[in-house]
Amino acid sequence: MSDALIRAAQYVRMSTEHQQYSTENQSDVLREYANKLGIQIVRTFSDAGKSGLRIDGRDGLKELIDVVQRGKADFTIILVYDVSRWGRFQDADESAYYEYICKRAGIGIQYCAEQFENDGSPVSTIVKGVKRAMAGEYSRELSVKVFKGQCKLVELGFRQGGAAGYGLRRLLIDQAGKPKAELQPGEQKSLQTDRVVLVPGPPEERAVIRRIYRLFVHEGRSESEIAAELRRVGILGECGRSWTRGMIHQVLTSEKYVGNNVYNRISFKLKQKRVRNPPEMWVRCDSAFDAIVERQDFLAAQAIILDRHKHTSDAELLDRLRELADRHGRLSGLLIDETEGMPSSSSYRHRFGSLARAYQLVAYRPERDFAFIEINWRLRRFHPGIVEEVVRSLEQHGGTIVRDRRTDLIRVNGMFSVSIVIARCQTTPSDALRWVVRLDGGLDPDLTIVVRMDSPNQAPLDYYVLPSLDVCQARLRIREDNGIFLDGYRYESLEYFFGMAQTVRVGMAA
Repeated sequence: MSDALIRAAQYVRMSTEHQQYSTENQSDVLREYANKLGIQIVRTFSDAGKSGLRIDGRDGLKELIDVVQRGKADFTIILVYDVSRWGRFQDADESAYYEYICKRAGIGIQYCAEQFENDGSPVSTIVKGVKRAMAGEYSRELSVKVFKGQCKLVELGFRQGGAAGYGLRRLLIDQAGKPKAELQPGEQKSLQTDRVVLVPGPPEERAVIRRIYRLFVHEGRSESEIAAELRRVGILGECGRSWTRGMIHQVLTSEKYVGNNVYNRISFKLKQKRVRNPPEMWVRCDSAFDAIVERQDFLAAQAIILDRHKHTSDAELLDRLRELADRHGRLSGLLIDETEGMPSSSSYRHRFGSLARAYQLVAYRPERDFAFIEINWRLRRFHPGIVEEVVRSLEQHGGTIVRDRRTDLIRVNGMFSVSIVIARCQTTPSDALRWVVRLDGGLDPDLTIVVRMDSPNQAPLDYYVLPSLDVCQARLRIREDNGIFLDGYRYESLEYFFGMAQTVRVGMAA
């Protein structure tokens, strides 16, 4: 009897969002579905506690795709709870791509908890596309909400993730602020209402931290000399490691040793790209924790670090960087920080705007092209000017404008809202131009103005004025020519849009 059954594999995934999506609950639903339709589940591929944003880290899905591609599948269909369990990819095409790999091998996918049959019909294709976009949008909206909540907690003095660091410990407190327990490395809170704060660590570690500052500030010792001294007397650093120049530098520059809680120095939203944010984007709460180091010693250390290369010319800084690259055959922020006599990597960022720019000036080409970092940094600085220009032009056309300074969302005549997005130009290996547009779905604007940059990313090429009712995707890939669906919204200038303010005012007056 079992030989007549359709053989299937099941794929289950659980992130950390809701208990209803536990892998066991998904398996129960899939087994019930299989029993009703005469399907035998012969293999299980599972990703427990894995985000659906990317395939990276999802060994279960990787193994499933590999088995299918190598022709080793002993099943003819794959059962999945719903579209979101397959993935919350930020590009819906990526989700479709992995499904297509299976379909090309003659293996179909059934989403058992969905209200449509995945049979390739026009209706199922449309619904599935919407579901994929909704799955990605859910993650984007959740990311915005979580980030706002985390920022609020940081401003209240609570720690948001990360190791405590040498000389500090993480203390778990309840919602009333009463201490519960000290968290060991790797431990996390179990109750949502609990919070984490930093507290001074063991006396011997605090003494080492103060000793580092004393040697650096009052005795004029360098980071390398201090690290050598601590190694000589047998003092180990965090996780039992020997002290290095970089570790000493980190202690001397971290504000947590004076009790400051600083967050959002680096962003890695939606697991896309890691971005080092400028200081004005940092979220902070000063004097949130008990300080280990006197504030005047910390400020003196920062002054010394900044001053020791203050009078070094740009040419001298670049000469040192070039020599370092020649000596090691490579460059990195860690290598720069660990090399005696070298300015810190932060000094190069401060002087040249970014490490990528400094690498470019010494003709060093890393294995990965980081040019986009410099371009993105320049475009972020370009964005406020575009917003100011739009606001000024709208007002000149008689519009009443309210601008949210935090989000740069513009409200025109109290009737519709506008978001402005700058699209960086990218060149494909075949020299075609592409623009990837990420719309501000979390702001829910009525219109989005997309400023499409020219190929050098120096000036606007043209503009797209996209109504949210017509363009609901959160991510667009724009080519040089896109057909009437998108290019119908393209304009050489924003004069048409500026005229909308005047048109609306006339309509209101009538």
